[in-house]
Amino acid sequence: MHRSFRHIVALAALFLLVLPLARAQLTIEIVGGAGTAVPIAIVPFDGEPAGPTSISYIVGQDLTRSGLFKLVDPSGVAPRPARIEDVQAATWRAKGADAVVVGSARPLADGRVEVRFALVDVVKQTPLVAMVYNVTPAQFRATAHKIADVIYEKMTGDPGVFSTRIAYITKSGTRFQLLVADADGNDPQTIVTSNEPMLSPRWAPDGTRIAYVSFESKKPVVYVQNLATGSRAAVANFRGSNSSPAWSPDGRTLAVTLTKDGGSQLYLMNADGSNPQRVMSSPGIDTEAMFMPDGKSLLFTSDRGGSPQIYRLTLGSNAVERLTFDGSYNVSPRPFPDGKGFAFVRRDGGRFQIATQDFASRQMQVLTSGPVDESPSIAPNGKLILYANEAGGRGTLAAVSSDGRVKQRLSASATDVREPAWGPFPRP
Repeated sequence: MHRSFRHIVALAALFLLVLPLARAQLTIEIVGGAGTAVPIAIVPFDGEPAGPTSISYIVGQDLTRSGLFKLVDPSGVAPRPARIEDVQAATWRAKGADAVVVGSARPLADGRVEVRFALVDVVKQTPLVAMVYNVTPAQFRATAHKIADVIYEKMTGDPGVFSTRIAYITKSGTRFQLLVADADGNDPQTIVTSNEPMLSPRWAPDGTRIAYVSFESKKPVVYVQNLATGSRAAVANFRGSNSSPAWSPDGRTLAVTLTKDGGSQLYLMNADGSNPQRVMSSPGIDTEAMFMPDGKSLLFTSDRGGSPQIYRLTLGSNAVERLTFDGSYNVSPRPFPDGKGFAFVRRDGGRFQIATQDFASRQMQVLTSGPVDESPSIAPNGKLILYANEAGGRGTLAAVSSDGRVKQRLSASATDVREPAWGPFPRP
């Protein structure tokens, strides 16, 4: 390998290895697989350093964590392929692979690196995709996530979410932090630190802002944090409680729960907190509103029928429809991105579980076993649900696929982790 390129990637590797150690980083492990994972070989890219910071390694880890792929060991194949024309389909079929990823990393005169990769279907003996990225060494991990997204989409038909980010709240002693990390738990960044609890982080649709609830004023107040500038604003600080923020699909409106006029009721207001308007009147508690993807209706939790259940409010007509009837406690609705159903928290015999319900059939499916599963947040492709639970007396995070087949566990050592929120797809 060229000496200057060796120097570049060595520095990048050192940077990527050291950086996450300064903060509480999430680790992700598969605890339940899909059962029919696609066998795929990720050949180490020609010219890249070996180890956990290499692009090919990160791509393999991303695909493995999805639960839909299993890695085929590429060792023993010589010469090692780096281009489409180097792939001998029969060789890889004999190793049990259905697909092979090959690539290379070459230094450019301006200090960047040319990263090439190709995905080959060795069953049909045809290339599926080939792409080139010119990136800096500091962008290796992000590039690996992009490559994994492309492979995932070509193999499954659904967009990948490896390039997205997640937000979550940690508690260590008396200190609470709102953090943002890559979807694989890497590179956690502290956004807000407080000695008072924080709740309900919600991403704006463009991924540049997060709304959340803080008790730093000794009562719940809704803030909006700008991730690019670091500035924040209290957008709901009315008399009483201010909670449960949710963004409209266009990012211009926030739904919030306020008690300023008596009782917990739903309001819509501009994203800067101006012009709050109560959307309806109810004798019960209405809260946890979430916009449907088309922005024309809200899902929300209400006890107006005697027990907490999930309802839908059509904004144009103010018509209200009850959606859940199975059980006496169903809360925290989260609509799927395709608008065909929603995830929620149900209580069954004292166990809190994550479940889904389809709008058309009204069929419910319980995805988790509890005993304390809460705060569901759906990936932007609708395929995974991130949620909070408890293990060993402290909060941890977990994820389950929308069909219940794939299960993951996310943890940060010696830290209480709660209130997850999956961010949107990155903007081009």
